Amino acid sequence: MADDAYGATVAKRRLSRRLAELRTESGHTANHVCDILNWGRGKVGRFEANQWKRPEMSDIRDLLRIYGVDATTAEELEELAIRARARPWWRDYTEIFENEFPGFENDAERIQVCMPLVVPGLLQTQDYAEAFMRAGPRPPAWRRKAIGTRQRRQEILDRTNGKAPRLVAVITEASLMYHWGSRQERREQIEHLIGMNHRPNVELRIQRFADGPSPGVSSSINIFDLPGDEPLVFTETDTAIQEVSRPEEVSLYVQAFGRIRDSAQEPAATVLYLEHLAQQLE
Repeated sequence: MADDAYGATVAKRRLSRRLAELRTESGHTANHVCDILNWGRGKVGRFEANQWKRPEMSDIRDLLRIYGVDATTAEELEELAIRARARPWWRDYTEIFENEFPGFENDAERIQVCMPLVVPGLLQTQDYAEAFMRAGPRPPAWRRKAIGTRQRRQEILDRTNGKAPRLVAVITEASLMYHWGSRQERREQIEHLIGMNHRPNVELRIQRFADGPSPGVSSSINIFDLPGDEPLVFTETDTAIQEVSRPEEVSLYVQAFGRIRDSAQEPAATVLYLEHLAQQLE
């Protein structure tokens, strides 16, 4: 499926940073720029903090004029703005996504994920997702929409032309041993994982009960490696997905995931163990 919004979230983030750098270089304060353009106080600050949905081209050109940028830089930033203006599908699901999580997931070169008690969303079958959402606190209408968004999110792994991200996922044996649905549905989830692990862009590792407690964090974490940028980390609970903003905490989560990954079974051994679990459900 074509994704016209591929790269839009990263472009918007880069544009915000570049505008902040250019304003600083020009010697203007954010409030001064707002006064010059007769904007409300705080508008420039929201742009620079990436607290906007779609940049208006007229606003971008006004800022570039005030900052006195050269033609080459102006062209580069206008191209960023055009890419950032693409309307992604998740904008229609603000009740599901309260931040830019799906956009960064969409644009990531590599996704590293570990969820101690459930299979990561990118790897769930529909039956698994429905069963675990029913067990959660959300109302039925929210769950129906969330199921649809989960399927859309999974499409990034099917991209061609080198645009599919590399997914490195650590799953736990616990996430597969709950009794939900039918034995066939539980077996199909395990078989789906086996099939995904054979993909060239997917590295799947299982942490067995026999491997002992995880040497890393106990919360659900998603790490997105973005092109030409520092990694982003999001933590996930039943009610919220939150970005980790402090650089030192991001570094700790990245290191923790490395320990978790190294302590889990290698991909080949993971497939063998998953096959063993699937056989128990025949």
